[in-house]
Amino acid sequence: MDEPRVPLPPAPIRWLWIVFGFLCVGLGLLGIALPLLPTTPFLLLATFAFARSSPRLHAWLIGHKRFGPLIRNWNEHGAISRRTKTVSVSVMAVMPALSAGLGAPLWTIGVQILVLSASAAFILSRPGGPH
Repeated sequence: MDEPRVPLPPAPIRWLWIVFGFLCVGLGLLGIALPLLPTTPFLLLATFAFARSSPRLHAWLIGHKRFGPLIRNWNEHGAISRRTKTVSVSVMAVMPALSAGLGAPLWTIGVQILVLSASAAFILSRPGGPH
């Protein structure tokens, strides 16, 4: 189930939504490599922005081979797949040790552990859904 269609705003506002959508896609892509930067919330924001600015970009993101299933699973079921949970929590578990190995200050590792623990708890609390 796609988000309901909303009337498109005037062109200047539509362009702001498009720019915001691409900014969110870019941040989501960065989140793939950066452990404290989430991917999925930014892709969900991009979906929201594209739904309000460009049916073509919205359809592209919803139909994307890699990201489309994650977005549809969340939109339709509020769910995160078992595979996505496993990968996410595994990366989160490794990051404090990697940070320590790279010589990060102890206080930053502590903050990282707190933030990643809260993030992992949220991810694990979501239903698995069909995807």
